[in-house]
Amino acid sequence: MMTKLEMTDAIFEAKLAKGVTWKEIGDAVGLSDVFVSSVCLGQNSLILEDASKLASFLDLGDEVVQALTVCPMKATDTDLVSKDPLIYRFYEIAYVYGGAIKECIHEQFGDGIMSAIDFTCDIAKQEDPKGDRVVVTLNGKFLPYKKW
Repeated sequence: MMTKLEMTDAIFEAKLAKGVTWKEIGDAVGLSDVFVSSVCLGQNSLILEDASKLASFLDLGDEVVQALTVCPMKATDTDLVSKDPLIYRFYEIAYVYGGAIKECIHEQFGDGIMSAIDFTCDIAKQEDPKGDRVVVTLNGKFLPYKKW
């Protein structure tokens, strides 16, 4: 059976060979580019029908389809803060603004968390004469802490 790492390598090789974007792959599957790229990086899984669409679009075989349907062991690739500058900035945002974001969420919703399961993430480009802007929208269901 193909591992998630082998699956990711096969998908990236096929994506590069076809010259397609994550948006085009997501559209072929009927899912968002962010979610599909997360699946392809081994952090989420697909149902068989969607895995087949993805593999077919990239001209990949049944081993990839099967690997895409396996439920992953999420966020186990490293215990360290990523050194990749773009990923590190999200840690930086959490360090600098995390407490303020938590305060504002608690003030508006009460004691609880934002779900990362009932969740969407959208990435957009906002053109600006001073330099284009990255717009990241995190949209998660509020889950209040249970009182007993």
